[in-house]
Amino acid sequence: MTSHQIRQAFLDFFRSKEHLIVPSAPLVAKNDPTLMFNNSGMAQFKDFFLGNGTPPSRRIADTQKCLRVSGKHNDLEDVGFDTYHHTMFEMLGNWSFGDYFKKEAIAWAWELLTGVYQLPKDRLYVSVFEGNEADGVPFDQEAWDLWKGIVGEERIILGNKKDNFWEMGDTGPCGPCSEIHIDLRSPAEVAEVSGKSLVNNDHPQVVEIWNLVFMQFERKADGSLIPLPSTHVDTGMGFERLCMAIQQKTSNYDTDVFQNTIQVLETLSGKKYGQNDEPFADIAMRVISDHIRAVSFAITDGQLPSNVKAGYVIRRILRRAVRYGYSYLGFQEPFFHKLVSVLAEQFKDVFTELKDQEEFVTRVILEEEKSFLRTLESGLKRLDSIMSGLKEKGINTIPGNEVFELSDTFGFPVDLTALIAREKSFQIDETGYQDALAEQKKRSRQDAAKEATDWIELRESDGVEFLGYDFEETHSHIVKYRKVKTKTGEEYHIVLDRTPFYAEMGGQVGDTGTLILGSKEEGERTIAIVDTKKENDLFVHVSRDKNLDEALSGAGIVTAKIDTGRRNKIKSNHTATHLMLSSMREVLGTHVSQKGSFLNDEVLRFDFAHFSKVTDEELRKIEDRVNEKIRENIALDERRNVPIQQALDAGATATFGEKYGDFVRLIIFDPKFSFELCGGTHVPSTGEIGVFKFISEGSVSAGVRRVEAVTGEKALELMRQQEETLNTIKDLLKGPSDLVKAVESLIEERSALQKKIAALENEKIQALKLALVTNMESHSTFNLIVQKVDVPSADSLKQLSYELRDQVENLIAVFGAEIGGKPQLSVFIAENIVQETGLNAGKIVKDLAKDIRGGGGGQPFFATAGGSDASGLDAALDKAKGLF
Repeated sequence: MTSHQIRQAFLDFFRSKEHLIVPSAPLVAKNDPTLMFNNSGMAQFKDFFLGNGTPPSRRIADTQKCLRVSGKHNDLEDVGFDTYHHTMFEMLGNWSFGDYFKKEAIAWAWELLTGVYQLPKDRLYVSVFEGNEADGVPFDQEAWDLWKGIVGEERIILGNKKDNFWEMGDTGPCGPCSEIHIDLRSPAEVAEVSGKSLVNNDHPQVVEIWNLVFMQFERKADGSLIPLPSTHVDTGMGFERLCMAIQQKTSNYDTDVFQNTIQVLETLSGKKYGQNDEPFADIAMRVISDHIRAVSFAITDGQLPSNVKAGYVIRRILRRAVRYGYSYLGFQEPFFHKLVSVLAEQFKDVFTELKDQEEFVTRVILEEEKSFLRTLESGLKRLDSIMSGLKEKGINTIPGNEVFELSDTFGFPVDLTALIAREKSFQIDETGYQDALAEQKKRSRQDAAKEATDWIELRESDGVEFLGYDFEETHSHIVKYRKVKTKTGEEYHIVLDRTPFYAEMGGQVGDTGTLILGSKEEGERTIAIVDTKKENDLFVHVSRDKNLDEALSGAGIVTAKIDTGRRNKIKSNHTATHLMLSSMREVLGTHVSQKGSFLNDEVLRFDFAHFSKVTDEELRKIEDRVNEKIRENIALDERRNVPIQQALDAGATATFGEKYGDFVRLIIFDPKFSFELCGGTHVPSTGEIGVFKFISEGSVSAGVRRVEAVTGEKALELMRQQEETLNTIKDLLKGPSDLVKAVESLIEERSALQKKIAALENEKIQALKLALVTNMESHSTFNLIVQKVDVPSADSLKQLSYELRDQVENLIAVFGAEIGGKPQLSVFIAENIVQETGLNAGKIVKDLAKDIRGGGGGQPFFATAGGSDASGLDAALDKAKGLF
């Protein structure tokens, strides 16, 4: 069976068992503060397990794009070195939400694997939870009995809490699980050693392919377990490993899931996978063929490479792939982007979004490659510099902190640093590196630290009813609350059964306002709500008021009231964003699509796909078009609960990477102009926006531009500020009749003066140069100048050094100067002297800079330093005289 047939057979099988087949959620996690990426099949269903929402069906199945490269599920460094770990992978899964349980889940798993897929029964082993006394959870007798009736006791393994008890996180639903493993070794190996003894022992051909999780408990914040009111099934089967088993391969990379990509790499590199004397060439092909999937689908789902959070993870994966191609496959030019088209074609019938954005993803990756290849060269130079310095001291071990810097700053994997080091007869301090890495992880954990109590449940609820589209105030009940300690202090998280507060999502910030507890007769308590966030499917109202436990626990009906003035400004900015996107598509082209947004009551910021700077003329046209639509005062046409396919067929604009439900909300301002899927709040008619004005345009990353704009009162404030600035300039220039001409005249005068100053400075340097040569010390192998000089700028030190180099052979020149009250040093050493003696200007200047309480560096032949203590210049120059 092909991988496509294997995937389809899974979905068809569970469709026959009355499961609803749902699409994969985006790879990038949304509205879940505990996740950067969806790292398991169940991630998009967490709310149903937590009881915060109602599933569209009690039986569901799908294939989910997953990414495991951060947090406790981090397989990145294993990828490529073994044959079965991946960054992005597909998780096939079936779920029961309070419907069937262990009996059906186990029976259907066996039926699918052995009946449909025809996997050999004598190669399959299953595990059952042995129980845990500390948690008070007994041995899973029910699962044991069910499996015993199918496979017999001899094929069942008892598993401990680590292997056979699955938990969503530190708190939340959890339960025992039953794993299914397969032995893919040769008959001779099977005859020699039982596969049962190799289960869960990291054997590359004895691997887990399916995990059946039986959700029975909830883990509380104090570590205790309580039974769930209803039981659930959550299963996850690694698609790539399943393909390996069915296609009778010994490596995931030998299946058709990866072979298309590997074959392209063979053509590009001229190397044959599996037939290389150098083992790292095969590792490189596995790394690249895996990583292109993670990077491509992450970008498709809205996560661009960057230097922060999830964007940094994607950039790191991309750079790891490029590193391996550069180091082991001989790719000196960008190559990674060429693989996107292979993936887009392969998955066009499964995850269609990549085919839809193929050109955009390709161009983003290409620009990232170009940038990183420049960084890679810098990293190699840095590593050479480190080894040269150590060699001078007779040390052949690169310290762990230096190895970590190469990894963290330049993207060098530890194995690459170690390989280059070995070639130069060096080794690395692996322990020191691990210590530095652990310290960074500790800092990251501390930065993200948040300690929350268990939710205090006050009443049962079927979920939060959002009424904010129609009401600014509601009478509600508190469903539950909790106290959370953060780095900035303590706050309360409050959940209501109905709320007018919009929770932050889709780029729109959360509402602020008040909750009023009690009545005027009994005495009111007003609680300030400073933010509203969406955590999974809960609307969480955040308050930083103190000592609320008694008031919240005893509250009856609560009046929830938003800050309407702030909300109205947010609505104006959100609607203006819609008008702006439609105008951009008219002016710049229909390729423009949203790649991110942020809008509050002050400003709207919008990231969009476009590959060149938006010109001033284009910005003016877009701005004019938006304001034209504002003046038309177009009424909002809002349609709720529209079937999503009906909306898309009608031409509605959707945002790539967003997870939409079966029914969506449409926001229309003239169906021929602005027609979008959107859950945000909007003005009833465009005239309420008032006016729209751009304030900036620039690049965010490869292929993505960013604009910022203001509306209404903020736009008027901006125009008044600009008017005041113009009036101030007019006053300074004594009220010229033609302001532009007057400014141009000033610029011309300034330019002429700068040229005169430059000529005078050059004359001064030429005179200084003559005096320096006259007083130069001549030695047998070099000529030395060490002098305190009077120059106008740090650049003058460089000019002086380079001009003397052209005039004096075998020159060593050390200069000190006080420029603008700050001390400056420069060291120049002729390149032939550097090569013959190993002298290094960068190291020398660092040492001299201690006397001026500063630091610096540069190249071996020229380096500079600055400091804060000019009184130390003479001491630094005296020290320099003794060095040569």
